Parts: sequence; C-alpha cells; structure tokens
Amino acid sequence: MARNITEGWEKQSTDHQKQYRQFLQRADKNKVLKRLPDLNEEAFEKIDCLSCGNCCKGYSPRFKTTDIKRISKSLKMKEGSFIATYLNLDSDGDYVAKTAPCPFLGAGNYCSIYEDRPGDCSRFPYTDEDVLLKRPQITLKNSTFCPIVHFVLERLIAVK
Repeated sequence: MARNITEGWEKQSTDHQKQYRQFLQRADKNKVLKRLPDLNEEAFEKIDCLSCGNCCKGYSPRFKTTDIKRISKSLKMKEGSFIATYLNLDSDGDYVAKTAPCPFLGAGNYCSIYEDRPGDCSRFPYTDEDVLLKRPQITLKNSTFCPIVHFVLERLIAVK
C-alpha cells in the first residue's frame, strides 16, 4: 500500500529547481526514458496520491472534446449544459474547470468521475512518458506541487 514519505518535499523541490532545469536540458533522452517506468512505479508505490490531491485542488486539466462527450454522457447531461455548468475557455482556447478545486474532487481526494476523467488526469503526472523531457516547463511547475514528480526528478538527478 502506498504511503506518504514526502515530508518536507516542497522546500526541497523549491531548492532544487535549478538542478532539475539543468538536468532536463542536458538529459540523455534514451537513458531517461528507459528509467521512467520503474521510477514511476516506485513513486506510486511510496506516495499516496489521495493523501495529497494538490493537482485537483489547484489546477485544472484540459477537457478535450472526447473528454467532454464521455463525461457528459456519464453524467447524463447535454454537452452544452456540461460546458456551461463546469467549464471555461482559457487563454489558450482550452476548456478548463471553472473552479478550483476541481468540481469533481470529493471527500478523501477521490474523483467522482474517476472512470471517465479527462485524459490529462489519467496521464498525470507524466512521470512515465516523454512529456517529462519534452515539456520541461510543465515538469518544473509540476514538481512544485506534485510529490511524485519531485520524487522521480530526485531519483534522476541522483544518478550522474
């Protein structure tokens, strides 16, 4: 069972932003991509997402058309009503949640639409895919609020 081993990680993550940035700029992509599945699995074994929920409390995923269709159907709502009730267009033209925390975040940090959640949510925190390297700004931002991203980056920078 996952447990929370991340006491004090926020300060360490803040202190290590420069190291993370330098690592992401210089990383051997192939070596890192080979390590990510095991590091991702280790992180999820040691860190309980339900004890955190920062991603759902302070940030919104993009709700793509396929997400909107799937979630609306699951909630037995018309797509237009779902959009009007829960979503806004952001400055990039993406649909995002109107409110923070996410309107689907329930007690104990459980997601009320977990089986139908947006693709961004099911992929988050991207610690098992090339997004970690391809989008370093997102990775750096994520490391400031997600202990799993912090954990994976710490393991990666530890190996020189």
